[in-house]
Amino acid sequence: MEILLLLLRLSLFGIFALAGIAKFLDLQGSEKAFKGFGVPDKLAKPFSIALSVFEILIAGLFLSVETAWFGAIGAAALLLLFIGQMIYQMAKGNTPDCHCFGQLHSAPVGKISIVRNIGFGALAMFLVSRGREGQGMSLADPKLDAMQLAFIIVFVGFLIAVIFYLKKISEQQTQIMRRIELMELVARDGGAVEREDAGHPHEGLPIGAVMPDFELPDLDGGAVSLANLRAAEKPTLFFYVSPTCNPCKALVPEFEQWQTELDGKVNFVFVSNGRPDDNREKFGGDNSKLILIQKDRELADSVKAKWTPTAVLMDSSGRIASHAAAGDTAIRSLVDQIKADDLNREFAHFANLDGHTHANKIGESIPQFSLRDFKGNEINADYFKNKPTLVTFWSQGCPYCLEMMDELREWDRVKGQDQPNLLVFSDGDKEAHEKFDLDSPIVFDEGHKTSTGFGMFGTPSAVLVNKDGRIVSETAVGAPDIWALVGKKF
Repeated sequence: MEILLLLLRLSLFGIFALAGIAKFLDLQGSEKAFKGFGVPDKLAKPFSIALSVFEILIAGLFLSVETAWFGAIGAAALLLLFIGQMIYQMAKGNTPDCHCFGQLHSAPVGKISIVRNIGFGALAMFLVSRGREGQGMSLADPKLDAMQLAFIIVFVGFLIAVIFYLKKISEQQTQIMRRIELMELVARDGGAVEREDAGHPHEGLPIGAVMPDFELPDLDGGAVSLANLRAAEKPTLFFYVSPTCNPCKALVPEFEQWQTELDGKVNFVFVSNGRPDDNREKFGGDNSKLILIQKDRELADSVKAKWTPTAVLMDSSGRIASHAAAGDTAIRSLVDQIKADDLNREFAHFANLDGHTHANKIGESIPQFSLRDFKGNEINADYFKNKPTLVTFWSQGCPYCLEMMDELREWDRVKGQDQPNLLVFSDGDKEAHEKFDLDSPIVFDEGHKTSTGFGMFGTPSAVLVNKDGRIVSETAVGAPDIWALVGKKF
């Protein structure tokens, strides 16, 4: 029994030493975890340091038979506090990251973490129940023979091996996630236009697309529309959040800081869902915020903000002016660029936040060219004077182009005077293109030599050109993004 009690103490020593050291080596993660549990920002860092030191101290107490009972009391009390906090957070519908073993093992609070802590707590309570004099054999006990000592050394070595094994698994998981992200970016670079419903975390509408129209209630039930926001004649930074999103909650202090720093330069709008009271509690903070409530995710889905938190900038004309920035790191990068830039400059936009690697030509003049359309008419740069033009890039052998043709033909015939002109660059057989029966010209561009100068990126794709002959959007790839350039619902 004496040797079993010693092994039990050494087990608790290993658990608390591992937890304390791992937290101390990742204080930033520990601080974030405290914030997730509702600790005020100013206290989160001191508390994370104190917890790490306290866990290491408890671990040290288990090594001596004279102090082990006090270590067991401290361990039991701390684990009871952990269990109570986890149950409380889950009852509120929150799942903060426990950060129990630092970067070695960190996961959202759940039943498994509660059961694990109950198990550790039971071990500590058993030692507490043994009393101060019943803590087993001392490591310096002369009755500890060579065989027992060897067994203990092997046991401690096993604990150390487990620690290093967990660390190796953590590193491998990090590498795997980075490789997955890299493969996603490589796949995107390949020009594929088919997308899974879940989408890439950083996917969004193309820069230059029309912000989808909407009218949503604020927290007090008042209606707020896109027209209301545009009336301020300032850019608007949309944050797509959720009351169940813990990373969103962690960003609240930064939201407030950014709102103060960018006051008068950018409007801030938070788009969420759920109950107004839940959003008021989660995002209210110290600053007054405009929080709009969706029934589900209708506005977020319309701009392809499939993850929370995500930020998207709309310029003063009502067009998308940034790639979707998903996650805290990408959002901070976008905000830093907005702070440093002049948003009143012509063609102000913020690209390359999400793995878009093909260069856009926003702000550039269209190339000088002279080509014949399939009816024999000459088309050149004069075609773009005095009215915006949607320039699409086509291929007869592209099945996605053919699928889009019926809607393109219908839009070309019914679009109003306030809608852009249409110009199609294509190649292939003349007779096949005549069957498309478009009112707008289809220009024959063999090998897409001229299209490349406009920024063509696969087919079907498109750019928007203003009345001065300058490109005002990035290249939209695929039917949904092409229609987004003219504000047509797909």
